[in-house]
Amino acid sequence: MAGITLFAAGMFLAAWSTYGFETAVCYTGEFKNPKTDTFKAIFYSGLLCVVVYTLVPFAFQGYLGLGSLVHPAVLDAAGNVIKPAEYGGMLAPQIYDGTGVAAVMARMVHAGQFIGALVVIMLILALVLSLMTSMAGSSRTLYQASIDGWLPKYLAKVNAHGAPTNAMLTNLGFNLLLLLLSDTVFIIGAANIGYLIFNFLNLNAGWIHRMDRPRQERPWRAPSWILAAGAVLSFVNLAFMGFGANVYGAGTLETGLVFAALIIPVFIYRHYIKDKGVFPPQMAQDLDVVDGERLVRRARLWPYAVLALGIAVVAVTHHLAVY
Repeated sequence: MAGITLFAAGMFLAAWSTYGFETAVCYTGEFKNPKTDTFKAIFYSGLLCVVVYTLVPFAFQGYLGLGSLVHPAVLDAAGNVIKPAEYGGMLAPQIYDGTGVAAVMARMVHAGQFIGALVVIMLILALVLSLMTSMAGSSRTLYQASIDGWLPKYLAKVNAHGAPTNAMLTNLGFNLLLLLLSDTVFIIGAANIGYLIFNFLNLNAGWIHRMDRPRQERPWRAPSWILAAGAVLSFVNLAFMGFGANVYGAGTLETGLVFAALIIPVFIYRHYIKDKGVFPPQMAQDLDVVDGERLVRRARLWPYAVLALGIAVVAVTHHLAVY
């Protein structure tokens, strides 16, 4: 069970980095032809992630080896460690913490010192680009949630170019606050709790919308088996979260759940106090009217049953985890 817990912890954190290709959806409104380009963007982004996350690990493992003991630990007469054991291959400290990745990449292509320095610069720029992409995508999400009546109205402000400036500044300020905290891995783990909850809700929203809006126009209609597979995998993600979150620090799961729950008072303030319990017109139309007809809620109690089952999966896996 300790091994399963550790495996789930790896999959839990990997989800944060691999599922991010859905960021392409955040820019749907800016595509030349959203009906066709949205599907292309998310499909080819996902395909690229599959290729990269397959080739890179195999390339490194093939070049370095899975890992081996280079020098055993040196002990004194009392059994105290004088010099810790040294590992090579994939278990080398420089590979584990990432500081030696660029040097290995340069050696893999037989590059010299100049090319090695260039690889380091490219990796730094790639990291900065990933931060910019993440913040831009999440700012768009904050903006749209404000438009739809979920988050405070000030997040809906845009500049002359249509960029959600208030959402971007809020995002920047919050991230600067997080950077002041010392335990980066703990912060990433806690933040990933909210991300996987959001992922769980999105994957199950597919079949709920299919049941409630069977005749609504869709630029691309996903086969039913894809919706079913997504629903099943949403619970797999929750199992990874329940098993593995606290590997990254005691209380990671609990902290993430508390922060995710903060959306509840924010929504209550916006929807019931500011909007008097009424969604904005465009949001109400999307929810209640399809081709001029009122929405028939065919899903009934099934969404609530799914939520209850999701909570149970997290609770059970968290109880079974061994740290």
